[in-house]
Amino acid sequence: MRSTNISKEVDALRFAAHPLSGSDEDYGALLELIGDAHVVLLGEASHGTHEFYRERANITRRLMADKGFGAVAIEGDWPDAYRINRFVRGTSDDASALDALAGFKRFPTWMWRNTDVLDFVEWQRAFNEARPARERTGFYGLDLYSLMSSMEAVLGYFDKTDAETARRARERYACFDQYGDDSQVYGLMVGLGSASSCEQEVIGMLVEMRRRAAAAGRGGSAADEEEAFDAEQNARLVKNAEAYYRSMYLSDVSSWNLRDQHMSETLGELERHLGRRGERPKIVVWAHNSHLGDARATEMGQRRGELNVGQLVRERHGRDAVLVGFTTHVGTVTAASDWGAAAERKQVLPSRSDSYEGLMHETGFERFMLPLRGGGSHVPALQEARLERAIGVIYRPGTERQSHYFFAQLPAQFDALLHFDESRAVEPLEREAGWNAEAPETYPSGM
Repeated sequence: MRSTNISKEVDALRFAAHPLSGSDEDYGALLELIGDAHVVLLGEASHGTHEFYRERANITRRLMADKGFGAVAIEGDWPDAYRINRFVRGTSDDASALDALAGFKRFPTWMWRNTDVLDFVEWQRAFNEARPARERTGFYGLDLYSLMSSMEAVLGYFDKTDAETARRARERYACFDQYGDDSQVYGLMVGLGSASSCEQEVIGMLVEMRRRAAAAGRGGSAADEEEAFDAEQNARLVKNAEAYYRSMYLSDVSSWNLRDQHMSETLGELERHLGRRGERPKIVVWAHNSHLGDARATEMGQRRGELNVGQLVRERHGRDAVLVGFTTHVGTVTAASDWGAAAERKQVLPSRSDSYEGLMHETGFERFMLPLRGGGSHVPALQEARLERAIGVIYRPGTERQSHYFFAQLPAQFDALLHFDESRAVEPLEREAGWNAEAPETYPSGM
């Protein structure tokens, strides 16, 4: 039998929860909590759960249509997302949303090349077509893995605008030529001291790029300014990615922090760019819970010194930012068994009884929104640190406790939580044999 304390906690959660029915009215309470906030961070407990993608998209539709949000920024690479940005704004040569998503070729392709993202991109294009060009919403990437393709984008920009600067850019970026297309080889060789870094070259290129972007902002057309902004973000990404790959073989914490600092910095640059006409922009962010929940409320932040986007955004915006986490109890997930391996549809083990997900399961509600900001009788019951599950692009149920759980303090980590008790795998646009096969009913627990 459950203890009396657990029963009281569950009763408090039931009282505070807002059940979700699947109707257009589901997120009224969440929108009220968001209020006039300018930054809304929508998380996910895995990179492969349909409900997380679908409901983030539904909430974002409401934010754009009802609250004037002008952009979505994702945990994806800048060049690939900017191709979608051009499509949804009606300025690209892509004939369809499917074509616009073709840039996402890097593992894990299913993370953004899936049916839920395709549906949202099609909706955003249609939403924008009914609006004046200056009011159209955008789609952007925050991540920094695109070292090589971002260099190509910078070179392409200068090839069209300034042949002499293009020549200097090629000379600087030639520092990477010996590593081919493998950024990790560069990081390994430099990290081990076997090769010289390209740090000064990428910094020099960024400085020159910023001068060009500033000039475009002063005297160019809106299209020139937009192209210069895109190129500047690619040049900045190259600089930050060089530092990231150089650090990843020295310290997990250092590379994690550099990555999240880059994502936060990119979000700030996006705010500056979209607000350059005077009106402060509203932006929604899609990324994993581990990036968007305040790191100071997790064992990674408290014990390892990791920071993340959620922490940095809160430090910059305070209560003008709203952090929303997502959890599930059981179901299936699209994930790989190893880095670079094929996507599989895997069975997700039922959550541990000593986890937040297990506690949410005890409510008996199929899906609900739980407010965490502003107190309430349920909040004190959640303050004590509990286990919380995180599934990335790899899922290893055989070692689930060690691989996928960490301690967190939920009310300090998020402002609201969306729980989906049973969930299913997101559908990749390209389904390999391992995904099409039925997920086995059970896995060894490894606990």
